[in-house]
Amino acid sequence: MINRFVNRWSLRVLFVLLAAAGSNAKCQTKTPVGPKPPDAPKAWKDLIGIYASPQDTLLVAENNRVLCLITRKLQYVPLMRDIRGIYRIVPTRLFTEPTLTFQTNGHTRPSSLTIGTTLYRRLIVGNENGGSFHITPVIPVEELRKTALAATPPKEEGDFRKPDLVDLSTLDPTIKLDIRYATKNNFAGEKFYSEAKAFMQRPAAEALLRAHHWLKQFGYGLLIHDAYRPWYVTKMFWDATPDDKKIFVADPAKGSRHNRGCAVDLTLYNLKTGKQVEMTGGYDEMSERSYPDFPGGTSLERWDRTLLDTAMTMQGFKVYEFEWWHFDYKDWQKYRIGTETFEELER
Repeated sequence: MINRFVNRWSLRVLFVLLAAAGSNAKCQTKTPVGPKPPDAPKAWKDLIGIYASPQDTLLVAENNRVLCLITRKLQYVPLMRDIRGIYRIVPTRLFTEPTLTFQTNGHTRPSSLTIGTTLYRRLIVGNENGGSFHITPVIPVEELRKTALAATPPKEEGDFRKPDLVDLSTLDPTIKLDIRYATKNNFAGEKFYSEAKAFMQRPAAEALLRAHHWLKQFGYGLLIHDAYRPWYVTKMFWDATPDDKKIFVADPAKGSRHNRGCAVDLTLYNLKTGKQVEMTGGYDEMSERSYPDFPGGTSLERWDRTLLDTAMTMQGFKVYEFEWWHFDYKDWQKYRIGTETFEELER
């Protein structure tokens, strides 16, 4: 997803540094839970993104009602638009040419931007139309399924709590489910579950319910994408994913916290409209936009992301460092890895 114009690891380092420096910058990159910011204009949203030249990477983001250019040198440069619709930046030693030009090629979103004589191509790192991020599985999914179902989860020693998996849909009718792995609308484009179900160990499920109730004061509810995941599905994910993207999937040799019924993939939805809330990146997107500290996007997207993190953290969950939507419950290690199917759980 990060193409030849930029090294993937160097981009991660850049974004971590940007997030750490944001509190001292004019355009802050991480908003605490406080007054809810207004949404950014659609025209700005179309410009927001990651842009790269062979030598450098830039980020266009909205911060505190200002469209900003964020550089690798940790410079936060406001973009000003004149009466002719041309964007300009304050000249610096890095940018001696003040004119910044977006190239749209007839599309709403630009394909690149130019500063002086330097061209920065816009990186398409995820699905920008509301669908799921996609990869091409390394091995056909049906072949993966046969191998995974015949495999055995890793052996674990020690005392574990007796599993008590709760169907999340029974807790509160306003908790919504969008179980992508029961459809083909997921990163692999294949169905992994036979039913659109979500289960969690009872203490984790009760904690999630408290987070859901707390969010109602903000007009939000929780939308669940995945919870308990049979171990054999984790093995399918791992074997299907290219090596350079494996940081986004769990190693079946260790098992996943999803396999223990103590992890959940989720987001927010608007209680009035029923619509899913926009975040800095899409669910299951294998890119830097998935990091919980990614400084791009809009102020409202980052505020909503922080609100979700706050709601879950208060109830004993911790966000996964590479995925803003993935939360692990504090007692995950007290439960054994499970590989039962949803049908077996319901017997």
